[in-house]
Amino acid sequence: ELDRIGREAERLDELIAQLLSLARLEAQAGPAVREPVDLRALLRDVVEGVRFEAHGERREIGLAEGEALNVTGDPALLHSALENIVRNALRHTVENAAIDIVLSRDPERRDTIRIDVRDHGPGVPEELLTRLFEPFVRADSARSRDRGGAGLGLAIARQAVRLHGGEVVAENAAGGGLRVRISLPGSEE
Repeated sequence: ELDRIGREAERLDELIAQLLSLARLEAQAGPAVREPVDLRALLRDVVEGVRFEAHGERREIGLAEGEALNVTGDPALLHSALENIVRNALRHTVENAAIDIVLSRDPERRDTIRIDVRDHGPGVPEELLTRLFEPFVRADSARSRDRGGAGLGLAIARQAVRLHGGEVVAENAAGGGLRVRISLPGSEE
């Protein structure tokens, strides 16, 4: 009984921390820290942090990176946003499949940087795509919290990206899975 109570207290503590984080982000007008951020290095760090967990669950993470692309902002906040999105993709990718991450310059808007994160899972019902980044929205409400979380990670990610002048959208990918696209204004630094 005490072990179960301890686990529930830890989950509640984590939920409160996520809610406070989201509330702080919603109250901000922009990132508190404004410095050059190398997205290639940041993504490598996120992938390295998640890769061990992915291998344990028989999933891979592929990272396609081209030229060095930079933004101006808060590296810790951007790291958190990207990690939330990649971990979400990991949760939904089927065994023996990969998460594909692509860092590139938007071909239509050269001053914009794109990060595409695609999982190979069941995708999301069309009616939920526009709500996926709202707090407490989960694609499968019947799923247990042990695997699915409280529905705050993507809301935190969206707010962090918005603070950097960017946007996040999701779409079902051709051939299955979900693609989350992050668009951020690039910098010359």
